Amino acid sequence: MGMEIATRLSDQLARYIDLASDEAKLTAANVANIDTPGYRAVGMNFEAEMRRAVTDVDDNRPEQAVRVTDVDGLVARPDGNDVSMDREGLNMAQAQLEYKTGVSLLRIEYQRVMDAIHADSK
Repeated sequence: MGMEIATRLSDQLARYIDLASDEAKLTAANVANIDTPGYRAVGMNFEAEMRRAVTDVDDNRPEQAVRVTDVDGLVARPDGNDVSMDREGLNMAQAQLEYKTGVSLLRIEYQRVMDAIHADSK
């Protein structure tokens, strides 16, 4: 069994990465349903979900499911579907950037912790 190294920040960053992944999955679901009559695009409020996740980490509560909502203000086609490839493409690019940023920050945090451990062992 390996040693688990976690800090408050690493837990928050892990949740940030999970949320970016959730955002990409919602976008993929929208794209997959672009030709489904009556389908309404779904999304999440990333900022609100991250605030909730930070509070959960701070209060040592388990991870909660993301609140998924219909996206307001989109123009529906005659078949009732309101998915826009332009919007979904931008959302996917944003989710990818958030994910990569989270991974980079988490790598830095783990390196900081490992450096502290190695400094203590000298």
